[in-house]
Amino acid sequence: MTARNRELLALVPASLLVAAGFAALFIQQSQRLSDVSLTYGAMFLGVCVAAHLVVRIRLPYADPYLLPLVAVLACFGLVVIYRLDEAKALRQAGWFGFGLVLFTLTIVFLKDFRVLERYRYTIAAAGLALLLLPRVPGIGQQVNGAYLGVGVGAFQFQPAEFGKIAIVIFLAAYLRDTRQLLVQGARRVLGVTLPPLKHFGPLLVVWGAAMFLLFFIQDLGSSIMYFGGFLALLYVATNRLSFVTIGLVLFGIGAWGMYQIRTHIQDRVEIWLDPFKPQLVEHSGYQIAQSLFAQADGGLFGTGFGAALLSVGGTSLLPAADTDLIYSVIVNELGLAGACGLLLVYMLFAERGMKVAMIASDSFSKLLAAGLTSVFALQVFVIVGGVTKVIPLTGVTLPFVSYGGSSIVANFVLLALLLLVSDRARRPAHLR
Repeated sequence: MTARNRELLALVPASLLVAAGFAALFIQQSQRLSDVSLTYGAMFLGVCVAAHLVVRIRLPYADPYLLPLVAVLACFGLVVIYRLDEAKALRQAGWFGFGLVLFTLTIVFLKDFRVLERYRYTIAAAGLALLLLPRVPGIGQQVNGAYLGVGVGAFQFQPAEFGKIAIVIFLAAYLRDTRQLLVQGARRVLGVTLPPLKHFGPLLVVWGAAMFLLFFIQDLGSSIMYFGGFLALLYVATNRLSFVTIGLVLFGIGAWGMYQIRTHIQDRVEIWLDPFKPQLVEHSGYQIAQSLFAQADGGLFGTGFGAALLSVGGTSLLPAADTDLIYSVIVNELGLAGACGLLLVYMLFAERGMKVAMIASDSFSKLLAAGLTSVFALQVFVIVGGVTKVIPLTGVTLPFVSYGGSSIVANFVLLALLLLVSDRARRPAHLR
């Protein structure tokens, strides 16, 4: 069976999950099975097949599993969001469609993704400008102490979702040219290998500006995601663990410094350490406390789709259930087994992304695929770690699952770039 046929066949289970999910919801809500669930499943399959045809025509050698894995994640999101709010589910479906349009446009018009190397500094400047937008008066929006969104009339989006792609492209292009110089020109000082400042300096300037802006807008989740992606790319480019160690030490020092001067960060850490403290649990610690209660209530196999108790008398028991805490809803209704299944899909996506990086034939392709996969995986870790109290809770979305147009559209562009790299890497040598 060809790769494209395997991809097409793998889209069927995702559509069946959509139909089964909606069927379970309708049974829970009205005690009857509606054929509307089959209609939704067929519509979802039709949209996914359209995306498959684009890949089949334009990228015949691309990885056959990335698109089906995204389809499974998207079906989780659509069903759970519909269970929470039907109007938001309809908007999410619209964003899903728009994301596929950008996915198609990226594949069609970016015939050779290596052209992005030429515009590395322009792309970096665009990425930094995107990160700055939430603090621009009149359009910036503050949510729970962090400046995350931009709003112009009815149009709203989160620039950090698109900024992550721009920064990864810059890092991949820059490290492609300087990675040998960073290794060969490195010096050992007191047993520690230090990269030459001449070549490492521009990288630090651009990355330092990105980190400053992230702290400036107080988006802690994106700060961790971006810096983790930076260290992952640095390690892939140089194979020097010492560079990563230095980066972690510098990040630790910077985080400690920002903790001393940012009350918002102090509050987040205090909530993380003890959300059940009497003076916190009913106020600032309410969100994480309720998240933990909801996950514990799910048990091993969950309460069932639509069965979670999310509000009483109009009072919400689980704030931001469709965005920050959607993982908690999934654990509550599908249990630990369902949550592990969802995380397994993310792990498979990360594995396929890293495999694309491993088989890529040139340095830029390797670094681009590794960087995109790293920030995607770190985004999952940051939000899942936050709602399970492994790390402080932040406002990062769960890719393809949480409600939000910016996240789903940006991640479809990320998927398109991975497929472009994969197609070139898997092509026969005479066709590259």
